[in-house]
This record gives sequence, C-alpha cells and structure tokens, in this order.
Amino acid sequence: MRFDRDARGEWIVDPNELAAKLGITLRLLQDESNLGLVHTRVDAGHGGNEGRSRVTVRCREATWRGVFDEQGRLINEYRFRADQPPDGVIW
Repeated sequence: MRFDRDARGEWIVDPNELAAKLGITLRLLQDESNLGLVHTRVDAGHGGNEGRSRVTVRCREATWRGVFDEQGRLINEYRFRADQPPDGVIW
C-alpha cells in the first residue's frame, strides 16, 4: 500500500486498498463514507519518527492504522476490531 499526495499536498489512497486493509468491501467503505461514518486522522511523526506519518482510518466495522515513510510507503500497520480502541497502541 502506498499513500501519495495530491496537488494541495494532502494524502490520497486507493479506496480498494483501504477497504481491503479495513477488512470490508469497497461498497461498504463507500456507503459508510457517504454517510459520514469513515473518520481519518493523519499525525506527523516527532523525534525518532520524524518524517513519518501515522494514518488512522476508523469505520463502524474496524479501525486500521498504518505508518508511512516520507515517500508514502507503508512501513508498519495494524487493524483493530470494532470493539477495540486503537488509542493504546504506540507507534
């Protein structure tokens, strides 16, 4: 999986790949996105993680978190169950 940046510098990802990472179908991802039920957070790395980005995507079914390097390459990932809060996982 790879994240790229658009003309405004914002991260973009292939929705098919994201649905697979969440363990759901593309259709369900699209439906939940249209209903405002998909939430994304991008955090810039600090200290030893400088230059990296941590991306967390949450929907009703699951939460997925990936860590990307400066070039947008996935270097670490984790998928959480819907009933498992991701906040306790340290990157």
